[in-house]
Amino acid sequence: MVKIGTIELGEFPLLLAPMEDVSDPPFRAVCKANGADLMYTEFISSEGLIRDAAKSVRKLDIFEYERPIGIQLFGSDIETMRACAEIASRANPDLIDINYGCPVKNVACRGAGAALLQDIPKMVKMTEAVVKATHLPVTVKTRLGWDDNTRNIMEVAERLQDIGIQALTVHGRTRVQMYKGEADWTLIGRVKENPRITIPIFGNGDIDSPEKALAYKNQYGVDGIMIGRASIGYPWIFNEIKHFLRTGEHLAAPTLADRVAICKQHLDFSIRWKGEKTGIFEMRRHYTNYFKGLENFKPFRLRLVQADTYGEIAGILDEITDIYEVETV
Repeated sequence: MVKIGTIELGEFPLLLAPMEDVSDPPFRAVCKANGADLMYTEFISSEGLIRDAAKSVRKLDIFEYERPIGIQLFGSDIETMRACAEIASRANPDLIDINYGCPVKNVACRGAGAALLQDIPKMVKMTEAVVKATHLPVTVKTRLGWDDNTRNIMEVAERLQDIGIQALTVHGRTRVQMYKGEADWTLIGRVKENPRITIPIFGNGDIDSPEKALAYKNQYGVDGIMIGRASIGYPWIFNEIKHFLRTGEHLAAPTLADRVAICKQHLDFSIRWKGEKTGIFEMRRHYTNYFKGLENFKPFRLRLVQADTYGEIAGILDEITDIYEVETV
């Protein structure tokens, strides 16, 4: 049984990665329903939370059915991160996660996210401040290092464990790599093999099939896997991996009707959480992902992104089902 503090996650948990503009409550709802064991909020700016910025505060919204759920924070100032850990704890998540992995310029170039991989002493001090500021378990998500010359994940893992983090997720790329090339899990496996490391180690990067999940589980010995981009438009991946690990067999792929049903659920939650106007607008980025691979989908996508009521969108989705089912009969 893999545990973070007292939180039991099962024998080989599958985690939903925190993804900006993706892993909001509506998206988390469909992933939870399809097998995600542990989820995180979108990452929250400590500066924004201190300023009481509406967007940052809204990201603190969590729901009982999501548990266990972690709130992920990022920032460059130690005192601000400490204060934000206190604020986030009052939202009553199950854990607090610190982002030391985000590679994008407007985060890393401000001294936050993956930038802390260039200043391990500051990373340690910041993490210690967060650990002391909350009664909740603190976890960390990071990368192998800043670049190929500074793959310092082993030092990071040992030092952060020493000051009290209770799990570590490692993305198998450096900051310089961004999301390019193939993730290298070799160092992730070495961290897990390190006899000094006793906390759970989760691997992240390029897991997009049940076969790969099983292969990486066996080869690198991690305690669980975090899935990000492969879940976008395809929340079924969590249950598919679980079934394959358990039986060695594949679940049937989701039908077009399944895709439409999940898309409608996602849209419905988006509207209930954000209001109709914003909920419909922010759902537009998801349609292409839900219907990836569907021939001649472009005209439907154009109609979906132009529609401005739930009824109109639901009608288009039903039309997609009717047309494509007729074509395949």
